[in-house]
Amino acid sequence: MRRRPAPYDNVAVCAPVTVPYQRFSNETAHWWAGAALRQLRDTMGLTPRDVDGFCFASFTAGPDSAVGMVQHLGLTPRWLDHLPTGGASGVMALRRAARAVQCGDAELVVCLAADANAIDSFRHGLANFSRFSQDAVYPYGFGGPNATFALITDTYMREYGVTREDFGKLCVAQRANAGSNPLALQRKPLTMDAYLDARPIADPIHLFDCVMPCAGAEAFIVTTPEIAQRRGLPAASVLATIERHNAFPEDPVQLRGGWAMDIDSFWTAAGIRPADVDCLQVYDDYPVIVAMQIEDLGFCPKGAVHKMIRQTDFTIAGDLPLNTNGGQLSAGQAGAAGGFQNLTEGLRQILHQPLGEQVPDAEIALVSGFGLVNYDRGVCTGAAALKALR
Repeated sequence: MRRRPAPYDNVAVCAPVTVPYQRFSNETAHWWAGAALRQLRDTMGLTPRDVDGFCFASFTAGPDSAVGMVQHLGLTPRWLDHLPTGGASGVMALRRAARAVQCGDAELVVCLAADANAIDSFRHGLANFSRFSQDAVYPYGFGGPNATFALITDTYMREYGVTREDFGKLCVAQRANAGSNPLALQRKPLTMDAYLDARPIADPIHLFDCVMPCAGAEAFIVTTPEIAQRRGLPAASVLATIERHNAFPEDPVQLRGGWAMDIDSFWTAAGIRPADVDCLQVYDDYPVIVAMQIEDLGFCPKGAVHKMIRQTDFTIAGDLPLNTNGGQLSAGQAGAAGGFQNLTEGLRQILHQPLGEQVPDAEIALVSGFGLVNYDRGVCTGAAALKALR
């Protein structure tokens, strides 16, 4: 039996922070987390004693978890959570922090993700990322996200008639959006010809289908509307959220995600429709996952995303502004912070505090997460609808 989720009364989301990304950095994840807290201190006067809740995500902070981080950062929270869900971690941090504030377990929760990226970080992270992969695919010379998503992309294209030109339109639009974001690592305009002619990585994936790993940090605050107002912080309310893990394990290849299991109850709880969304911020490690989310979140029927892509302008001034900071495909993928990036950007747009160009009259943002490719598919999914408090 599926019940309609309880509303998120008396919860406010505010203070989006992005520590400018670097392609490579010898600083630790701890340093990047500290830089995010420093921004919160400088922009809103936050002190360690003001923080009574802390939610943390990282791939490279080990051996420390959130426990070690609070000592490193000098925090003394009464509520603590650690999220190992990668690209889904931003939405899930929001969900957990919002319920903690509602229940009175915390009044001001800092949700933070940070990751380092030295020259060999990705190789080391991949080697120890998944026991499934270590046992079942690495011994045969196969593995890593490019190989996994090549299979998903190829099957998706064959099943639903999506072309490389369709994926290219998404990538070109996101690069155009990145053009006004001073923090995006890739701002040079991308043409369709350049996308199509880029060198192959793992057929049918080519260079511009892949994110650029980097170092960085993202953070936001979940608190009450009264506290946000007292501190002079523009804030948003949470209309609805969903979360699902290991959805559709019977599917031989991932062509849908956990959003599809819960999307009807999500829109009912939110009290809005897809047409009411002013900007869509989805996890975008590969364009096939962007297309999958557009379908599974209800913006078009399953199997019709190729038609929607061809008929829709995804730029900031377009019909459905998509990943308005450029997304990971153009702004960069700072590890687990990539799972927070779309939430901080959606929040900025509806608070009218964008890093780059403003979506006209934005009031409602839909944020979606996808994470942890444990073996052959992303295991964790989530989504949240946010509305500006005016």
